[in-house]
Parts: sequence; structure tokens; C-alpha cells
Amino acid sequence: MQSTNTGATPAAAATEAPAPADPRRRVRAGRWKMLGILLICVAPVVASYYTYYVVRPEGRTNYGTLVTPLRDVGGLGSIASLHGRWVMLVTGPAACDTACRERLYEIRQVRLTTGKDRDRVERVWIIDDAGVPDPALLAQHEGLVLMRSDPATLARELPAEPGTAASDHIYMIDPLGNLMMRFPKDADPNRMKKDLAKLLRASRVG
Repeated sequence: MQSTNTGATPAAAATEAPAPADPRRRVRAGRWKMLGILLICVAPVVASYYTYYVVRPEGRTNYGTLVTPLRDVGGLGSIASLHGRWVMLVTGPAACDTACRERLYEIRQVRLTTGKDRDRVERVWIIDDAGVPDPALLAQHEGLVLMRSDPATLARELPAEPGTAASDHIYMIDPLGNLMMRFPKDADPNRMKKDLAKLLRASRVG
């Protein structure tokens, strides 16, 4: 007489549904993935700062004043839209006096000296009043990004040397939107050019 096997066959056992994954484990895994992506994005900038500030290749020093700690200036105009680029920033009223025009000229020329790297650098003029810039002036500075902000915000976000105002300086903003360097009033364009070249050489982003 044939016997009947009432136990589960190997095939049946193999098709049993797996136990549902622990939701907490999935959340933890997702957080680790997000952290990993963030580190990948930030690491190149951190490495460039380490190279520029700590290693200081060939023992060179910077001309511009380093802003420490770094300051997030995302509240200035639409600076956040330029993340991923190095930004040379000037500010002042729309009337733009002789000193203002000189700063605009300097950031244009310094950017041009970077050659094939010039696309890594943006120029920004933050206008601190409701005026309208001279169209003839703007025609001389193709690609210049115009933004607006109020004087109080600029004074708070852009530290100036004692006895000067934010409009007296040229500022550098890194690809993450941090203010990291301030050039002195009546800055030497040749020395600015050297600082910018070192930043671009040390940086793997922007």
C-alpha cells in the first residue's frame, strides 16, 4: 500500500515568502546612503581647503584675507543659484562711481587670466539700492550677474576691514556658497590673480 507524505516538499519550502524586512533597518540604510552621498559631494571642497590652507604648496601665502569660520551667504540675492562655481563678488549702488567701475573691471580681467578655467568663475554685482545700472556700463561686462540686497544685509553678511564698507572690497565665495576670502580696498589685481589661480588649482570642484 502506498504511503502518503503529508510534510512540505523541498519545492514547496523553497517557494515560501521571505519574512518582511525590518522597517527600521530600511530607514537606517536610507540614512547611511544619504550620508554617503553628502560626503561624496563635500569631500572635494574639504580636500581643496586642506590643500590651500594647511598644506600650502611651495610654502606660498595668500594675499586676500581668509574669512574664518566660513560664512554661508545663501541669503544674499540669488547666490545659491551659482553653487558649483567660484564667485567674485562686488557690491554697491546702481550709480557705480569710479571705484565701483574699477572693481568691476578688475574682476573681469582677473577672471580672464584664468584661461580655460574661466568658466569655473562667476562675477556678481550686488546692487544695494533700487537704482538702474547704466546700460553702457553693463555692455562692457558681458556675463556679469546682477543681484540686489539691502545695505543692512550686506553689512551683516560681508565683513569689511575696519574703517571700510562692504562696497570697498572684492569677495570670494566658494562652490558651496560660503564666503571664504576678502580682498583689501584698492586691491592689487596681480596678487588677486595669484590667489584665484591657487584656489582653482587646489579645488576639484567648481
